[in-house]
Amino acid sequence: MTYIYERSLCAELPAVAGALPYEPRVELRRILILPVMSISPQSVVCPERELQFVSPGGRRVMKRRCPPRLFVALSLVLTALTLSSCQTAGSHQVTPSVVQRVNFLGAKLHDLSAPPRLVGPLRAVPLPDIEIEGIDEILHSPVSSDPILRQAISLWVVQWTTKQVESFERYLAQMRRYDPLVQREINARGLPESLRYLPLIESGYSPVAVSPVGATGLWQLMHPTARELGLTVNSIVDDRRDPVASTVAALDYLEGLYDEFGSWLLTLAAYNGGPGRVRRALKRSGPGMAGEGDERFLEARRYLPRETREFIPRFLAAAALAGDPGEYGFSVTEPDPMTFDEITVPDATSLEVVAKAIQVPEEGIRELNPQYLRGYTPVGETRTVRVPAGLGQHFERNFPSIPPDERLSFYEHVVSEGETFTHIARRYHISVSELTDANRHVDPRRLQIRMSVIVPLSAAPLRGGLQAEEIEDS
Repeated sequence: MTYIYERSLCAELPAVAGALPYEPRVELRRILILPVMSISPQSVVCPERELQFVSPGGRRVMKRRCPPRLFVALSLVLTALTLSSCQTAGSHQVTPSVVQRVNFLGAKLHDLSAPPRLVGPLRAVPLPDIEIEGIDEILHSPVSSDPILRQAISLWVVQWTTKQVESFERYLAQMRRYDPLVQREINARGLPESLRYLPLIESGYSPVAVSPVGATGLWQLMHPTARELGLTVNSIVDDRRDPVASTVAALDYLEGLYDEFGSWLLTLAAYNGGPGRVRRALKRSGPGMAGEGDERFLEARRYLPRETREFIPRFLAAAALAGDPGEYGFSVTEPDPMTFDEITVPDATSLEVVAKAIQVPEEGIRELNPQYLRGYTPVGETRTVRVPAGLGQHFERNFPSIPPDERLSFYEHVVSEGETFTHIARRYHISVSELTDANRHVDPRRLQIRMSVIVPLSAAPLRGGLQAEEIEDS
């Protein structure tokens, strides 16, 4: 439960005001917002007759000797202040309006050089369920002050600002290209804005990045997960490399994980290590866990693999650096954001034909469409192709004027006696998997003489000089 603690001029309690050595605060004009635990008896402990006051971040700010009777008296007074409101003439409407920016790394909640002066006692008022604009659920998690977590964050900050500074600058530059489309999708769903930093540590914001275990694209999705999310993954098309399609799929996945675990830190851990590992870690940490939400991550993290444990502070450190790169000395040359028009093309259309229709280099079309691994759209599917912004109408106007024989991006091969897919693939210098993906309706074990097989090519059949060797899948 969160409470608003309001300074008021109702019946003064000088003894209490003088006994409080510290006033934790996040200012909303004359209003204080803090967890109820930060001023409740649970925050006042007296082992060996020492009185300790604990700030909202969990840091002990004062220790004072106290006799047991004084400790009991202070506990009772603080309990009364927390659970009841003082009687006043009339009522005062509390409306939060200005929120200070919270820096979770620096913990700069207020200026400690000018300690506040208590005007009167604090009145505890339950805070209604409201959304305060600008508060990110991940970056401002209640457990962000955990000392182990903060130490790991600091280590990653040092790593990226010293040994890997050039790499991180490159990641930041890549991020500027794709971040607008990622951020639009995040905002449309009402998700924490800090999720835009996830591709930063997953792939360095590279849509063609491939990990040693095969995770691919901005969001580093594995093959089985991508297929479950509705993405096409084969030797001709890999939608994990599509910045738009993969972003939609990854955010769908993250939303599903959050619905299951109810914690963004556990969600990120499941995204990295798999939901099964997180479920087992939660089970091992015990069914009677005291914490809720992100606190469950702190209780379960020791049962997670080391890479997954490190993933959370790595993400938070990247968010801090990318949120204010100039503050950490990064010099980023920002590329142009990814802008485009989308056109619909018939099946088996090569990107070379698209580039020819709008009179731009083919390389520019390939850069906007990294999901088409072989440079053409799959056979039997009408697909979307992205072209530079403002040129979509040029394609619609010019494509019909291209002669039909120059539009071909596949060749129809007639099977001869004794031929197999391997023989056909060698003849046209393509891989067997490419040939199989282009002929899903054909059983390679039941080829018949004079049967037609589609051979995917760049724009027209290759002529002469073909080497008799099979190309390995990339």
